[in-house]
Amino acid sequence: MTVSRRTVLLTGVAALAGSGLPQIVLPDRAAAQAQAGEKVWRHGLSLFGEPGQPAGFKHFSYVNPDAPKGGTVRQIAFGTFDNFNIVVAGVKGSLARGPELVVETLTTGALDEVSTEYGLLAEAMSYPPDYSSVTYRLRAQARWHDGKPVTPEDVVFSLGVIKANSPQLGAYYRHVVKAEKTGERDVTFTFDQPGNRELPLIVGQLFVLPKHWWEGTDKSGKKRDVTQTTLEPILGSGPYRIKDFTPGRTVVMERVKDHWGKDLPVNIGTNNFDEFRFEYFRDTTVALEAFKGDQVDWRTENSAKNWATAYEFPAVKDKRVVLEEFPIRNFGVMQAFAFNIRRDKFKDPKVRMAFNHAFDFEEMNKQIFFGQYHRINSYFEGTELACSGVPQGRELEILQPLRDKVPPEVFTTPYKNPVNGNPQAVRTNLREAIRLMKEAGYEIRNTKLVNVKTGEPFSVEFLAQDPSSERFILFYKPSLERLGVTVNARIVDSAQYENRLRQWDYDIVTTVWGQSLSPGNEQRGFWSSQAADQPGSRNLVGIKNPAIDSLIERVIFTKDRDDLVAATHALDRVLLWNHYVVPQWTYGKVRTARWDRFARPDAMPKYGLSAFPTIWWWDDKKAAKTPQRS
Repeated sequence: MTVSRRTVLLTGVAALAGSGLPQIVLPDRAAAQAQAGEKVWRHGLSLFGEPGQPAGFKHFSYVNPDAPKGGTVRQIAFGTFDNFNIVVAGVKGSLARGPELVVETLTTGALDEVSTEYGLLAEAMSYPPDYSSVTYRLRAQARWHDGKPVTPEDVVFSLGVIKANSPQLGAYYRHVVKAEKTGERDVTFTFDQPGNRELPLIVGQLFVLPKHWWEGTDKSGKKRDVTQTTLEPILGSGPYRIKDFTPGRTVVMERVKDHWGKDLPVNIGTNNFDEFRFEYFRDTTVALEAFKGDQVDWRTENSAKNWATAYEFPAVKDKRVVLEEFPIRNFGVMQAFAFNIRRDKFKDPKVRMAFNHAFDFEEMNKQIFFGQYHRINSYFEGTELACSGVPQGRELEILQPLRDKVPPEVFTTPYKNPVNGNPQAVRTNLREAIRLMKEAGYEIRNTKLVNVKTGEPFSVEFLAQDPSSERFILFYKPSLERLGVTVNARIVDSAQYENRLRQWDYDIVTTVWGQSLSPGNEQRGFWSSQAADQPGSRNLVGIKNPAIDSLIERVIFTKDRDDLVAATHALDRVLLWNHYVVPQWTYGKVRTARWDRFARPDAMPKYGLSAFPTIWWWDDKKAAKTPQRS
């Protein structure tokens, strides 16, 4: 039977009723059933509207359902690792690459849809019209790699340990107050209040962990502890397992050939490689040379200089290495120099504004970035969620009650970064920066900027973990020194960097906040007062602002897309006018280089970036012409 978006394939209705499987219903019937108080089971969830794929769909349209299985992909990872436990990632240790392929979630997203989830571990989900709870029904065939079934008890356990030990995910699931087994394969999550449309969907993104394994003992008889780091290969239910590793250097993942979910519609055409190898590098230059030497197969290039100058070696010229750019359509971004406003010297917005006036992006872009970038002017850069002009309509209505709690410019002036790039503009902006510093209580004495009251010199340390960051920090340094600021660039290893971030031990860091096309609960972890004091949270700036807290809640509890866009515009605008960061730059595409051994579908998913390695596969004919170097 051919099915459409608003129909469902029901084979043997009586058999379904007798088997205990949930009957997935048409969207229009769902509304009637909900009003009648009946539980409505759904095959997928979309934040606004209906999922793009109908119940009973065979596979996503962007995959090759006949993609062959095989081959090894060698990929680059940076830094080091000492942990496979995702529960404490961001709080303890350095998480390895690979566990995300071992552990599964209740649902999985589609690469050609926005904020839509389809059943993975769960076969169906149901929620009431007021969004006060959600029930997920697990698939009967879902199994851990040791053959035991995935159970509601596993799901309840997972939510508890993740909320208790992960500040970021704890904030994300803050409104989920209870998870309980409500059927043989059913788990119900109860929320602290109705109306949060996103919660039923994001609950499906919960990593599900094996309770029996984590509460058991390892091979030496030692009891496992989910609150600590571990280098014991973890048990999962996913398409890959950890095959081998060398701490801090290499992780090897192997495909689980009898994976319980390999024939699910959401998995058809994916997970095509037999093996992944993640090779760790502490230096980006060494990693680039390893790629050139055919020690790794794929590289995502983040350096404009490298993209312009480093890919002229023979393998590129004879087409054994392919260079390709993929458009970024699936998220917005704020990449910036982020101030730690927990420190007194950065509490005054005028100081932070002065730093922005001193930043000559235009000259930096020309001299060291080969003119490839444009300046970021929004926390949601590259999306319709970025504010522009002055607030109007619904956005203005949202902001009006906060008028006395936000900078007045929010209502009167479109946000724009200072523009430099020529000597006159530089002089003008430096004069403005000096004026702002003076208003903030600083003056220049003997070429040094000092606090007028204390006489303390103004010094700043830029903390980074990537040696390549030093290049643009040192370009910025002379402009700040012209203001009298003492500047130091400190490059540390990844472990030290993570520890200093967790302890809020930094002045300024370069960081990136990626933004989905449907922002929601994660905004609390980025900007809320509560997250400012949670080690491991993404509120690196230390924002504690009642107006921003209010706008975050407004974003979370929007009722339709137009309302979400307006509320996000308002949040964006207030963040910008508080000058919490000096915005950096973005490109709008992902630059990639690969040894030509792989194939992909002709039509790529709109929101999938390169979608590598998810929907790619090993191509024997290409590989025969470009054999891997061992």
